[in-house]
This record gives sequence, C-alpha cells and structure tokens, in this order.
Amino acid sequence: MQPTLHIIGTGPGDPELLTIKAMNVLGRCQAVVAPKGSLDGHSTALAIISQIVPVGGKEVYELFFPMKKITAGQEPCAEVREAWIDAAKKILALLDEGKDVAFPTLGDPAIYSTGYYLYETLLGLRPEVKVLFYSGISAMSSCSAETAIPICLGNEMLAVIPATFSDERIRRTLQDFDTIVLMKVHRVLERILILLKEADLLEKAVFIERAGMEGERIIRDLSELPENPHYFSTMIIRRNGQGIFC
Repeated sequence: MQPTLHIIGTGPGDPELLTIKAMNVLGRCQAVVAPKGSLDGHSTALAIISQIVPVGGKEVYELFFPMKKITAGQEPCAEVREAWIDAAKKILALLDEGKDVAFPTLGDPAIYSTGYYLYETLLGLRPEVKVLFYSGISAMSSCSAETAIPICLGNEMLAVIPATFSDERIRRTLQDFDTIVLMKVHRVLERILILLKEADLLEKAVFIERAGMEGERIIRDLSELPENPHYFSTMIIRRNGQGIFC
C-alpha cells in the first residue's frame, strides 16, 4: 500500500476527546511529525496524543511552524513559507522510506489549522502524494459543552473568527451574526472588551480558558478576566443570551 500522511485533529486539549479512529491511526503510524509554535518549545499536539497513544517506539519529530498572520489568497512571509516547505520535505522523506506519517494538529484540521497549509505545500512538491484527514473536536464545541451554551439554535447565524481581525471586521460580525465565537483572544482581550461594550454585548459574552483541561476557567463576568490569559482561550457571544434560558 502507498505510504500515507495522516493529518489528525487532536481535539481541544483533553486527550480523552481524541476520536477512536484517530487513536487507531496514530497507533499504526511509524512516524509522527508534530508542529510547534516556538523554536525552543514543544508541540502541544504531540503532548496531547502522547497521553493516550504510546509514541516511544515511533520516529518523532517536532517541527517549527512560525505563528504569524496569514491572509487567505496571499503568499505568506518567507519565514512561514520556508517552514512549510521544510516540513513537507521531511514528511516526503519519511514516506519515501515506506513509513506512514501522522501529523497531529490542535482541534479540527478544518478550522484555522496548520494541516491544510502543509497539505497544499505537499501537493505543490509532489501532486501524487497520498494524504488523509481525520476530524477532531473543535475548541468551540468543547467550550459549548463545558458552559452548557449552545453555539446556534433555530434560525440563528454563526460566525467563527480570530479575535485578531481588524476592529471594523469584528464590529460588522458582532452586528450581523447571532452567535460569534472569537478564537485567539489571549493577546487582544482589552481591545475586544472595548468592541463588546460598543455593541452592548458585554453581558452576552462568556470567556473560556483551557476548556475541558486541568486549570479550566469559565468567566461570565468579563470584569473579572485574567491579566495574562492562556493561549487556549475562547469567547462565545450570543445575542440571545449566554444560555438557552437567559
């Protein structure tokens, strides 16, 4: 059989939320290539899967993927592009050795994931490469479960966006949608609070940090937000209230 790259959603952080299919595929792969966000750090995705799937007998590589802004339809900066190419070449080398390779990525690969950038880069180098995707539980799904807040109901419209978008784009989104999920809020909380106040939505928002993980925090009164929130921080804003019965 043709050696295959398996791009696997690890879920939001709790290793017990890894799907059975993901666990089975990870168990079969001879090599794991995991992304990390800093040169001297470690891969969070690898740490998640290592808690539930033994990786000691596998070839394991942690590769640096710079966490820089990427605009759809535009070429990324040289540093980001070079990192994608280096990762793709490493994976192709492992595939050429006859190894199946797992690439774990946080949450679900379909939502703001490194996995699809890697996939596109691989196809550019070798169009015939075999790649399979495995969905994972998204951060917003985990946050919804932990807070008992629905993401959308009935005829409500949903928007999922990074909190790093421009003020104007966030303003339009807050105005046009019934539920807004803001991802990557940890660095821009002060700015988001100003925009929520402008839109009269402060009391409709909930902040969730490390959903489903040790150290989880759910804050419904945004005046009590932490000064240095964790990277795994999400905000759910519902025009129709924080919960069904609000």
